[in-house]
Amino acid sequence: VPMVAPGNVQVHVINSTLAKVHWDPVPLKTVRGHLQGYKVYYWKEQSLSRRSRRHVEKKILTFRGNKTFGMLPGLEPYSSYKLNVRVVNGKGEGPASPDKMFKTPEGVPSSPSFLKITNPKLDSLTLEWGSPAHPNGVLTSYILKFQPINNTHELGPLVEIRIPANESSLILKNLNYSTRYKFYFNAQTSVGSGSQITEEAVTIMDE
Repeated sequence: VPMVAPGNVQVHVINSTLAKVHWDPVPLKTVRGHLQGYKVYYWKEQSLSRRSRRHVEKKILTFRGNKTFGMLPGLEPYSSYKLNVRVVNGKGEGPASPDKMFKTPEGVPSSPSFLKITNPKLDSLTLEWGSPAHPNGVLTSYILKFQPINNTHELGPLVEIRIPANESSLILKNLNYSTRYKFYFNAQTSVGSGSQITEEAVTIMDE
């Protein structure tokens, strides 16, 4: 098997899900056989928004021939990763380069896990929601938009409310009685808005 590890491993993080890794080629005489390529082993150490350590699954990408760089796609935003590089000949892999750590930046969050509308009154509704399963960063706020729908399914004026990220419920007041409302709800990080969920609910006709 090859005798030495690739040197000078560098990682350039391109965005929250993509990084580029560079390395110096090993001297050909240390390959001790036919150079087939380089393998990059990489794995997620932890999410930076949740301190949960789980089973670490190592991923491997093979770059054929005498390439000295490769792309790592499909990374998770706002996470810390480690990687190393090995040279490969027909017999197997050489030693691993020292582990290199890198971090991906924040991305936009997934949609809130649920939106529930309860306790209808004449002029109010109560909203409850769950935080996104994948915040992909630090949540900065929730955005609630809502508008009335009349009997002919036309949409009325849209109202937008920004809600602090640590809230999980809201009582909407000053609504019209016996009116159907449509709600659009999403979470935000500093990067932008995640995908929204929609829900409809009706205020009651009379007490």
